[in-house]
Amino acid sequence: MSAPRSRIVLAAALLALSVLYATWFHDDRHRLAAMLVFALPPLLALAGVLRGGATASKAAFWAGVLGLFWFSHGVMIAWSHRTDAGWAWAEIVLSLVVIVAGSWPGLQARFGRR
Repeated sequence: MSAPRSRIVLAAALLALSVLYATWFHDDRHRLAAMLVFALPPLLALAGVLRGGATASKAAFWAGVLGLFWFSHGVMIAWSHRTDAGWAWAEIVLSLVVIVAGSWPGLQARFGRR
């Protein structure tokens, strides 16, 4: 996967993650707080990724860091709340896509052919 393609995958995963959170927490009692904590960060990272240049690299890095949080949250919810397990598994998969797509250019630069 090339760097531009990994950015496209990263952008799609961030958008999907934001939509997932918006639908998951739509009927939540603390909807505004949930949207600010969960749905807004992927959208901000998406804006940085789409901007391009050095901003895209920084946004991809921070998306990967946040992806670790999203992964941990998904595992915690899947383990403790069986009723939300479907949402949590979608979060786990999307967070792994974010982590891999955000890290791919660096991994390719480090371990790719010279």
